[in-house]
Amino acid sequence: MTRPHLPLRLRLDGAALVSNWRWLARMSGTAACGAAVKANGYGLGAAEIAARLEEAGCRDFFVATWAEAKALLPSLGDASLSVLHGLAAEDVPVAATSRARPVLNTPLQVARWREAGQGRSCDVMIDTGMNRLGLSLRDITDGLLEGLNIETLMSHLASADEDVPMNRAQRDAFAFLADKVPARRLSLANSAGICLGTDYAFDLTRPGLALYGGIPRQEAEGHIGQVVRLEAQIIQRRSISSGDAVGYNATFVADRDMELAILNLGYADGYLRGFSGRGRARIGEDFAPVVGRVSMDLTAICVDGAPELQEGDWIELDLDLPNASEQSGLSQYELLTVMGNRHDRIWS
Repeated sequence: MTRPHLPLRLRLDGAALVSNWRWLARMSGTAACGAAVKANGYGLGAAEIAARLEEAGCRDFFVATWAEAKALLPSLGDASLSVLHGLAAEDVPVAATSRARPVLNTPLQVARWREAGQGRSCDVMIDTGMNRLGLSLRDITDGLLEGLNIETLMSHLASADEDVPMNRAQRDAFAFLADKVPARRLSLANSAGICLGTDYAFDLTRPGLALYGGIPRQEAEGHIGQVVRLEAQIIQRRSISSGDAVGYNATFVADRDMELAILNLGYADGYLRGFSGRGRARIGEDFAPVVGRVSMDLTAICVDGAPELQEGDWIELDLDLPNASEQSGLSQYELLTVMGNRHDRIWS
């Protein structure tokens, strides 16, 4: 059967991915460096990412749900896999026979695993001030975890991308609680936490964003390479005159005669409306601005200086994550994870 043509593609740089992980591993000091591959590898393809990182030496991976774990395990070698959201009642039949470990976040999850896990290992999340997921100090001092076979005790930094006292407070709280829990390993730092220094690394780090080209803190600048490049095909090239409007609600009106390229790309593909009038595409060494409002499937760019571009040609959008975040007002995390299903993902 002939494979349908996809007018959108993500060019994914496997060498940059591995290089990013290796830099994060060096920055982790003596701690092991894992990889968060939840949300389908931040939208880029969890199986492909895990295969490359496992070959490079990564031995610890993290997903959010058991559905993600089930999808990833067949392509994972002997590396470990942890499920960050723990164990709902509906997850027990899958978790009871899976080699993935639950990260237990609540007393009820602990009780479920005592019954379903039959002594198998688990991970545990404790809350050190983020108030999102995790057991409390009282849970621990009340003996909730006694007798559990705990592989990794972890917590999560709330503001590691900023220089705030909360970072040290969480780090110290984690170290205090860790002395009260008999776990084999301790894990606190995400990508930004790794950049705070080895004092935050403990035994295992859990980078996500920086693996995929995001810059969590200035310490990573110049060390983290771009992994994903977004390309869209031109559907139509058209000429407009001074005074003509472009797109929904006429938010752009030309002040001169212009040449436009209409791209097969829109917010259904993760190129969200925040790029309207602010995004840009690469044309050689120059940039072409997005004009008008980004719609569900279409985006217009001004191509006055590129007479060679025609219908069917490919255009690269500027998806360097820090730049694109500034253009769109979206976080670097959002820019990655909102990618839809209409892209051809091409690894090099």
